[in-house]
Amino acid sequence: MNTLARSLSAVLLALALPAAAHASEPKDAGTAPIRNVVLVHGAFADGSGWRGVYDDLTRRGYRVSIVQNPLTSLADDVAATRRVLDRQDGPAILVGHSWGGTVITEAGVHPNAAGLVYVSALAPDAGETTAQQYKGFASTPEFVIDTGKDGFGFIELAKFKAGFAHDASDADAAFMRDSQVPIAMSVFQTPLTQAAWRTRPSWAVIATEDKAFDQAMLVHMAKRIGATITYTPASHAVFMTKPKVVADVIDTAAKQARPIGND
Repeated sequence: MNTLARSLSAVLLALALPAAAHASEPKDAGTAPIRNVVLVHGAFADGSGWRGVYDDLTRRGYRVSIVQNPLTSLADDVAATRRVLDRQDGPAILVGHSWGGTVITEAGVHPNAAGLVYVSALAPDAGETTAQQYKGFASTPEFVIDTGKDGFGFIELAKFKAGFAHDASDADAAFMRDSQVPIAMSVFQTPLTQAAWRTRPSWAVIATEDKAFDQAMLVHMAKRIGATITYTPASHAVFMTKPKVVADVIDTAAKQARPIGND
């Protein structure tokens, strides 16, 4: 009888151990910090400009992925971004610079996108075009686009540094100028069907010396979406020239955002 009792006790103890271990786990796995970051570049650039942000975040332990937008249409850029989001092993902070803000606004309804960071970026609403965001704001004479017969635009070479990256070194600005990725100008007339900022928390980095946008336009967009705003003295190339500032905001977003479905 004693042997039977000891055997029964051993079985009950073995059954209780998994339950006890489970009880010691956090009740809500969604409170854990997000560890994935997806970076989306804007027009006239490619993903290499994110290198400083990438290095900073990977040193902090984040898994960082960089989208290479074809810049051929909104649909193509959204598809490229969703393709990378599909590869994430969990929730991610989705980050867009400039035109990349429009892209993450449309693509950010993906279930793996838990929060949005706009880096001197556009933030239209569903049903709006990117071009509409400029209405009522001052022009930007130092940011000049040359549009070819095929409808693709480059930043004018002679004004590239002044308009895009005045705080970069001459060598870095020259490399960016000469490695431009042209954008199909028709993308700015494409209405969005989604506005992810309506269902995701958002943060915004505003470069106060940005010559690509009227400062009031950047502030208006960031406030309209309810973003937590960080201001920094930088050019439109803030994603490259102020990588720590941008990485700090992304780090904050990752700590504060929650996976979709774990609210």
